Amino acid sequence: MAIARVVTFEDVDQERIDGLRSRIESEGGPPPDVPAHEILILHDPEGSRSLAILFFENEDDYRRGDAALSAMPADETPGRRASVQRYEVALRRSM
Repeated sequence: MAIARVVTFEDVDQERIDGLRSRIESEGGPPPDVPAHEILILHDPEGSRSLAILFFENEDDYRRGDAALSAMPADETPGRRASVQRYEVALRRSM
């Protein structure tokens, strides 16, 4: 079963989102030490909040990715981390 790492960020401005998008697109995905197979970033510009959801295939990948992301310097994140949660992916479907 896939596992999602869901992080809520505060104090997120459009410049940080643009920088993150540019970095992820130029690198072809998350950093090499983050074995996520999918990433979803949601941004609420009016509330200066962001939600980052990374999907991992298994527990080992999740642990490796979580450790790398938790150690990431604040200037490489969309904003200030408000919460980090782990979820099992119960259903996923594209329409």
